Amino acid sequence: MKLALIGDLHYHEIDTAIPGLAEARSAFYSNVLQQFMSLDADLYISMGDLTNYGLNSELKEVYELLGQPGKRFIHVLGNHDLYAQPRQNVLETTGQQRYHMLETDEAMLVFLDTAKEMDYTDWGGWLDFEQLEWLDTKVVQSGTKPLLVFGHHPVYRTTAGSDRDMGSIHPTINIWNILNRNQGIGIYFTGHIHMDSIVQQMDWSFVQMSACLDQPGFRLVDIGEECIRITAVDVTDPRVLDSAPVLHQHMKHFSPTPHARGKEKDRELLLQKLEKPVIS
Repeated sequence: MKLALIGDLHYHEIDTAIPGLAEARSAFYSNVLQQFMSLDADLYISMGDLTNYGLNSELKEVYELLGQPGKRFIHVLGNHDLYAQPRQNVLETTGQQRYHMLETDEAMLVFLDTAKEMDYTDWGGWLDFEQLEWLDTKVVQSGTKPLLVFGHHPVYRTTAGSDRDMGSIHPTINIWNILNRNQGIGIYFTGHIHMDSIVQQMDWSFVQMSACLDQPGFRLVDIGEECIRITAVDVTDPRVLDSAPVLHQHMKHFSPTPHARGKEKDRELLLQKLEKPVIS
């Protein structure tokens, strides 16, 4: 089974009166998403903040770019996706589920909703009691099968930047009480911080993705019979690389992150099934 992951995309509305801005947005997003959906994968996953403000115009336009017959796309909600309107409106527009589980022969995939609704002052993550109870049952249910969890916000003090104020699921939520019940390989995928990072902690692997506008690229997750390999894929198209700085100059609610690529150790991860993880 193969998964393709994209980090914080921040598809955004623009001022069409600014010369060249519409062309830059089209060049960046159309080419990035075309390459993303062309990857050889069984499932395509956004790690949240697919849009910059969660406006209907942003949601509808980016979903048009993502539309590929026969390809399944899952949108994990990020805080930016819920700024403009209530969660239920966004879910109705996108046809997505708030949080859910997908079990295959190879692994159990759990998709969380860690985003607050229309909270412009606190962009940190939160999980309500109902969702925590649900997550607990899924962790136990996974048994020794590999468990892959996808949530926009990192777990506190795991990946780079997750110790920042509003940089993670709220520290008062002891999600480790649930994660520690896992018996097999556990991998938590996240976005939000806009910086690539891979960290092993407490028998879990945490894989954080940078924002696509800072570091154009994706992650591929190959779940095989003997191992799980996670690799980074760079976008090198000049149309994309030349357009990003133009968009940076005219974006609201987004600031470029330096050193978004992280270090070499944050590029790839190999996990042998039923063995300890090895960074390659």
